[in-house]
Formats: sequence, structure tokens, C-alpha cells
Amino acid sequence: MKISRARTILTLFFSFIHPVFAQHLPDEQVHKLIIIGSGPAGLTAGIYGGRGQLHPLIFEGDKPGGQLTGTTYIENWPGEQHILGSALMMNCREHAKQAGCILVSETVIQVDFKNRPFTIFTDNNKAYQAESIIIATGSKPRRIGCPGEERYWGRGVSSCVTCDGSLYREKKVVVIGGGDTGMEYASFLAKYTDKITIVQDLPELTASAPMQQRILSNPHIKIIYNTVVTEMRGDGEFLTEIVVTNQKTDEKTIIETDGIFFAIGNVPATTIFKEQLALDRFGYIIVEKQVKSSVEGIFAAGDVVDPFYRQAITSAGSGCMAALAAERYLIAQQKHRYVFAKNPF
Repeated sequence: MKISRARTILTLFFSFIHPVFAQHLPDEQVHKLIIIGSGPAGLTAGIYGGRGQLHPLIFEGDKPGGQLTGTTYIENWPGEQHILGSALMMNCREHAKQAGCILVSETVIQVDFKNRPFTIFTDNNKAYQAESIIIATGSKPRRIGCPGEERYWGRGVSSCVTCDGSLYREKKVVVIGGGDTGMEYASFLAKYTDKITIVQDLPELTASAPMQQRILSNPHIKIIYNTVVTEMRGDGEFLTEIVVTNQKTDEKTIIETDGIFFAIGNVPATTIFKEQLALDRFGYIIVEKQVKSSVEGIFAAGDVVDPFYRQAITSAGSGCMAALAAERYLIAQQKHRYVFAKNPF
């Protein structure tokens, strides 16, 4: 730690004389930018950060590529009318590498944002330091934990109706949840199919009155109350049916379906940041000017700050903004020096 700090002080001293000197005193222990997360937000931030000569480290975590790697085809990514989620994220990953990012196959398990330079600790018993950090850890759909759920996730089980809804034209679909999100999902699906069932665990819907009216007035949408999904079944490849259980009578019913959509909320991946950053009551990182966290030099992007849109393209956009904000921050702090093509002396 003492060597690292001495090297940093020496680097800054010479950089005040002329930026060229800073090139010859690289601080191998303190990186300009670390990105936590490798979904659309993290990889886009990496692409912009790499092009800005920040040489970012991207920590991929336990699911490289994020949630999109678990989906089937994506039809709402600009320029790609029909592409597998895993293929899209592989393209983004290769783009980030080409831009100069270093992808690290480790999961961040602890952070120290109260001291500078910032430090992150990984599951590989390693510590890394950086002058700036972008958090793009995303969120995870709230699960119900029934048998078959994990097996058919991305193969008939989804939490993103705008991503996958168009794949179920004229097919049978089920929506879990009776709140506003559930009503929005059912309304969206009604554009593609008239075989929709809503499963609600309460004796009534909890959505706002206008949202309820829109659904209740649609004769093609069936609602089952006081019921929970207790099992998901399929043919080994895709979901084919679910088992629902009435909470009052304990009666079980089998519902044939081609797809099921979760509308019961998301959980942001912010557990390790609770004592380090300001979070809202749902656990999302609170930001100002779209990407700036409560700690100067720490930025956040994607689903970890966005409980509303939760789209790959909006996440990518905020990743871009976070990288640009980080670059400007580093320049302002006189920690980032552009590489000169020729020696000006």
C-alpha cells in the first residue's frame, strides 16, 4: 500500500510538469477505471471507456453477459432484427475487448468506497484499486422458487414482456402478478394473442383502477385469484404447462401454456454496496445527473438504478453516459492524461 501511494504521488508530481512524464511512470496497482458487471450497461461503459484510453477492467461476475444470455431471440435491439441474447452479448463482449478492456472472470464480493483510491475485493482473494468505478451489476427478477422454474428460464419462462412477448403470437401465455406491471404485461401480450391467463395470489387485483378496468373489460383475458404457481413442466426443451394451487382449497390445476411471464418485481444486485452508497428503499442506487452516485468518482448504470424501463438498450445508453462521466471526472482530477502521438519537446 505504501509503495502504491508513493508511486501515485510521484506520478502526479511529474504529470504536473508535463503529461508525457506520466506515461513513463505507470501505476500498476491503481487503475483508472473499474467496471463491475458485464451486461449491456457494463460492456457499453467498457467500450466507451476503452476508446477514451481509460483501459478499463470489467469484472464479469458469476453470469458474464448478464440476463440477456438467458433469453432466446431479441427483436428490439437496433440494427439486429432477430438475434439470440447470448450472441448479442458475445458481440458486445468482443467489442469491449477490441476497445482495450480487460475482462476479469471474478466476482466482486466486497468494496471500500470510503478510502481513495477505491478498492474492490473478489472471490478469488484478490484486491484491485481504481480512481473511478462504474457499477453495472443489474437486477434479477424476483423468483417464486418452484420446481422447473430454473430449468425452463429463458425457454418459456421470462420476466421481460417487451423482449419476448412478440415470440408468442397466437400462443397460450400466463402472467404472474396482479399489480400494475401484471396489467401492463397482459395488455402488451394482447397485441399478439387472445389466450392470456393472469395468476394472482390475492382475492383481488392490486393494480390501479384504470389498469384493472383495461384488463377486466377484455374478454380474452382470464384471471385466476387466490392461486400460486407451484410447478413448471416441459418437454425437456421448452415449457409446456404449469401447476397452480388454490391457497384456500389446496386444489391443484394444470394449465397448458407456451410461456409464462413474471410480473412480481425485480431485486437490484446492490447488497455489497449497502454500507457504501446511498440506496433507495427498494435497494436501487440513488443517482444524480443520471449516473453519479452519492460518492464522487463512483458511477452507476443500467438496471441497478432503473426499476422502470429495464431494457437492454436503455441500460447500454446509461453505460455510455457513465463512462463519459467517469472520463470527465478523471480529467478534472488530473488523474487521466491523454497519450501524445509525438514528443512535443
